[in-house]
Amino acid sequence: MHKHAHQPRLTRVVLVLVALAAAVLYLARPPPIEKVRALSYAPDQIRESRLKAANASATLPVRAAFVILARNSELHALRTTVRQLEDQFNVRHNYPYVFLNNEPFTDEFKHAMEWATSGDCHFGLVPYEHWSVPSWVDNVRAKWAAATMDEYVPYGGSSSYRKMFQSGFFFRHELLDHFDYYWRVEPGVEFTCTIHGDPFRFMVENNKSYAFTITLREFPATVRSLWATTSAFRAAYPDYVVPNNTLRWLTADNGDYNMCHFWSNFEIASLAFLRSEQYMAYFDFLDRAGGFFYERWGDAPVHSLAVAMLLNKSQVHYFDDIGYYHRPFQNCPTDPDFNSQYCFCNANRSMLHHPDSCTRAWLDL
Repeated sequence: MHKHAHQPRLTRVVLVLVALAAAVLYLARPPPIEKVRALSYAPDQIRESRLKAANASATLPVRAAFVILARNSELHALRTTVRQLEDQFNVRHNYPYVFLNNEPFTDEFKHAMEWATSGDCHFGLVPYEHWSVPSWVDNVRAKWAAATMDEYVPYGGSSSYRKMFQSGFFFRHELLDHFDYYWRVEPGVEFTCTIHGDPFRFMVENNKSYAFTITLREFPATVRSLWATTSAFRAAYPDYVVPNNTLRWLTADNGDYNMCHFWSNFEIASLAFLRSEQYMAYFDFLDRAGGFFYERWGDAPVHSLAVAMLLNKSQVHYFDDIGYYHRPFQNCPTDPDFNSQYCFCNANRSMLHHPDSCTRAWLDL
């Protein structure tokens, strides 16, 4: 009897020792090859600024920059985009560019962008910890979700790191420390109208924190629990939700998420908003839930929900006069005189007229 009484205790001790040994082996495992590679990059691969002498004495009216997340393989698509952006706007203003990549930019890429732009160019490497799976995410479950969704959701199998980075990390990059506003640009997009005035100055002078050109609806399969998680955040932090919020724009008749969002491949926004205690708390809440990897939450619905909760409607602006095309949708000014003089887009095909657009509902708020 006495001998057998000690067996369960001995078994528990053995199990604890086995668990401790497994934990030690896990912690001692070699780091991923991506992390090892990141530690070997030269300083100019991590960060490099190419400044233009003509801009040395210039003072910009707003501390703002174009922010572009791009791969080296997207160089030629980006050259077309940047040339249009320069011709339509920036050649008259010389705002700088910040290019970010999770791999070092090639010299070919840097030279091409330097020659294509009027503003200074800053090239940065995304830190490994901003582009990797968090320790609390189940990698097997995340890979299974990606493989499953790739069968029926466009880009369902694409990198969740990119979505997570755009949602909560790009504005933390040190190259953006000296800027107050950013204009997001993606390779391959088109700017189809002359841009009069200065959108950055407009944002500052009119106390705007977020601006968009296109709205549409999200694929429900990619945001199954995003609304519920956001509701839980609102319950945990009720003081963060502003009185004159626009959550009603995102709410269906039954109280669920109606899938509307700002298409964030074009956005001009305040970095102070993204760096705020409120936005950071929201992103961290979502990040811990794991939905960027388990459901492929995109930065567009995340930014949209944050804007709707944390900003007053008066702080958000629709740039109806900026012609913008990102396949397959476009924003094209509908004023016939303006369009004929300054644009090369078809106003009849503007996303404003599409049944999946949420812009008219926004304007009716």
